[in-house]
Amino acid sequence: MSGELSHLDAKGRARMVDVSEKPVTLRTCVARGEVRMAPETLARISAGTLPKGDVLATARLAGIQAAKRTDEWIPLCHSLPLDAVEIDLLPDPAGSRVRIEARVSVHARTGVEMEALVAVAAAGLTIYDMCKAIDRSMLLEEVRLVRKSGGKTGDWTRSGEDPSDPGVGRAQRPR
Repeated sequence: MSGELSHLDAKGRARMVDVSEKPVTLRTCVARGEVRMAPETLARISAGTLPKGDVLATARLAGIQAAKRTDEWIPLCHSLPLDAVEIDLLPDPAGSRVRIEARVSVHARTGVEMEALVAVAAAGLTIYDMCKAIDRSMLLEEVRLVRKSGGKTGDWTRSGEDPSDPGVGRAQRPR
C-alpha cells in the first residue's frame, strides 16, 4: 500500500491528479461482482420471463454505458476515450446469483480501475432494478478489482483470485 493519497493536495484538500506528464500506455482492468437472489428470480432471468425484458442484455448495456461515463459518477476521475468495454454476465444456479465481469482497456495517461468497477456496479444495479418487483431481497456483492495492467505501477492481480476464472471470463460467455 502506498503512503501517499494522490487525490489530496499538500493541505489535505481533494484534487484531480495532474497526469499531463505521464506517458500514454495501454491500461487494462478486470473487475467482478455478483447479484445474489432467490432461485426463482434467477430462473425467470434465465428463462427470459420478466415483464421488463431481457435482464442480462439490458445489464450488459448499462455496464458499458456506465464505464463510458465514469467521470460523471466519480468526481475526481478523468474523462477517458475507452478502447473497449466488455461485460459478461453468467447465471450461476448453484450460487443463486448472476456473476458479473467487466474488462476495460484504454490507451491513456491514467488507468481504468474505476471504469471497470463502475461497469460492474451499474450492471448489478440494473439487474436489481429489473427484478425488484419480484425479489427485493437481492444483494449486489463483492464488487472488486481483480486485475490491472499498465502504467507506472505495472501489473497487479488480487491475491487468491484467478483472473482467468472460466466461471465468468471468456471461456464461458453467456449467449
